[in-house]
This record gives sequence, C-alpha cells and structure tokens, in this order.
Amino acid sequence: MAKEKIPTTPAILALKAKGANFALHTYTYEEHGGTRVSSQKLGVDERCVIKTLVMEDETAKPLIILMHGDKEVSTKALARTLGVKSIKPCKPEIAHKHTGYMVGGTSPFGVRKPMMIYMEKTIADLPEILINAGSRGLLAKMPSSELVRILQPREVSVAI
Repeated sequence: MAKEKIPTTPAILALKAKGANFALHTYTYEEHGGTRVSSQKLGVDERCVIKTLVMEDETAKPLIILMHGDKEVSTKALARTLGVKSIKPCKPEIAHKHTGYMVGGTSPFGVRKPMMIYMEKTIADLPEILINAGSRGLLAKMPSSELVRILQPREVSVAI
C-alpha cells in the first residue's frame, strides 16, 4: 500500500518554524461537510475541532475568529466586543486573497496577510484540539496551549 502524500502547506511550515508540538491527521474531505464530517471521520468530539473563520468589519478590515466546531459565531456579539458597527463572513474569494487558503482548508497559521486573531475563550480549556493545517482534509492535532502560544489570539465570548 502506497504511503499517503501529505502536502507541505504554509501552515505546516509555520508550525515547524515555531517548534510546535503537533501531529497531522487526514480524512476524506466532503464539500460543505464542515467539522461534523471531520469529527466523525476522525472519531473525535466536534467541540474539539476548531473552525478558522475569516470575517471582516464594515470597513472590510479582515480578521480571523477561531470557534468550536459545534458552535457558531454571534457576529453581533463579536462586533460589540470589537467596538465596530458590524462583522460579516468574508466571501470565499476574499478570504482566499487574505489567507492564501481555500475555504474548507483555511488555517490560522501561515496566512498570507497579518490579521488580528480572536478565539472563543473556552477553546483554551480543551486539553487537545484539531485545527486545519492548510489543506482540505488535513488537520493538525495539538494541545490548545500550543495554539495560544503560537498565535497569541485575543480571547472573546461570542459562541452561540
């Protein structure tokens, strides 16, 4: 049986450059399957699979918000927290322009353009997380403390 070829992504290179403690896990990607599919295929709690969402404020300033797979982001609460008028998800082509990643394969590591990174604060309470490693069907498993150490995200409470 042939050994699976794992792509070298900017996210993986960024993790290695920071000396991150992580392991890669692959699964068969399904269009619009999201964290529900990846958690089922990898046999993990969906809450531990972290979504990387690219959003923008009313001035089109981009940001990244990290959220539990089983939760959604309250854009109203996030806008209030950030002191802006509104927050909305970026269109896929705009998110790609900011990050260099395709939707479904967006990682907060190794993004093309520096952006503020926000994280639902309860993510830090998880012993381990899985987060996209820069390609559809490729997740990096790591202690949540590594995510915090490397990205230094601002903690928010905006889950619904």
